[in-house]
Amino acid sequence: MLHRFLISALTGSLACFAAAVHAQDPTQTPADELLAAKLGSERPIAARQSYWLEELTWMEIRDLVASGHTTVIIPTGGIEENGPFLATGKHNVILEGSCPAIASQLRNALCAPIVKFVPEGRIDPPTGAMRFPGTISLSASTYEALLTDIASSLRQSGFTDIVMIGDSGGNQRGMKNVAATLNARFADTPSRFHFIEAFYNPGWEATENYTRDVLGVDETQKDGHHDDIWVTAMMMVTDPTQVRFDERVAAGLASINGVPLTPLRDVVSLGERMIAFRARMTADAIREAIESAR
Repeated sequence: MLHRFLISALTGSLACFAAAVHAQDPTQTPADELLAAKLGSERPIAARQSYWLEELTWMEIRDLVASGHTTVIIPTGGIEENGPFLATGKHNVILEGSCPAIASQLRNALCAPIVKFVPEGRIDPPTGAMRFPGTISLSASTYEALLTDIASSLRQSGFTDIVMIGDSGGNQRGMKNVAATLNARFADTPSRFHFIEAFYNPGWEATENYTRDVLGVDETQKDGHHDDIWVTAMMMVTDPTQVRFDERVAAGLASINGVPLTPLRDVVSLGERMIAFRARMTADAIREAIESAR
C-alpha cells in the first residue's frame, strides 16, 4: 500500500511539474509534453526484484529511487591472469556475489553493472598482468573517464549517494580521484560520491583473518599460483566452473595452498560466510561515509 501511494504521489508530482513547465514555457513542444507524461506513467505490470540495475526496467528503477533506494554501488573488477585454474574475470565473479550482499545489508541500495575493465599494467611494452594472454588493461585516464561518466549518469537518474568499491589494488587510486573530482563539481547539490577503500583494504586481510580465526580454515602451503582459498571459495559461490572445479577434481588437483576444495557444498558454504563477513564490514564503512558527508 505504501509503495502504491509513493508511486501515485510521484506520478502526480511529475504531471504537475509538466503542467507548470508548460505554463511557464509556452515554447514547450508536444514531444516535451509526451516525454513528461511517459516519465510519469505507471508501470503496466508488477515489478521484478533485483539488486542489479541492468536487470531492472527504467520504471522499476524510477520507483525504487522514489521509495528511498537512493544509494547505488559501482563495483570495479578486472580481467587479468589468475593462474592455471581461475578465469581471467576472477574479480568480476567475486563481485557478482559480493555487491548484492552489500546492498542487502544497506537495505536502500542497488548495484550498477560491474566495471570489468580497469588498469592492469602498461599495454605496450607490456608490464604486470599484461604479459599474459587475455588480460585487458585501461590507462588511468581512460579508467577515470569511464568512472566519471558512469557516476554522472547515475546521479542524473536520481541517486544521491554514488559509492565506488574495487576488488583489485590497481583500481583504488582512480576511484579515489573520481570521487574527489565529482564531489567538488557537484558541491552545491545533494549528490555525494564515496570511494570505499575498506572493501579492498582492510577488507581482504580482514576476511583472511576471519577465515582463519573464526571459521578455522587456513592455508598450509603455497602452490605458487595467483590464487588462494579466499578467492577460490568466494568465486565458487557464484559459479564453480569459473575455478574449473570439475576439471580439477578429474585431474586430482582439487585443492589450493593445502586446503581441499571438496566436498563442493562445504567450500561454497565457506565462500558464502566470507562474502557475508566482507559485506557487513563494507556496509558499515558505506554508512559511515554517507553519514560523514551530510
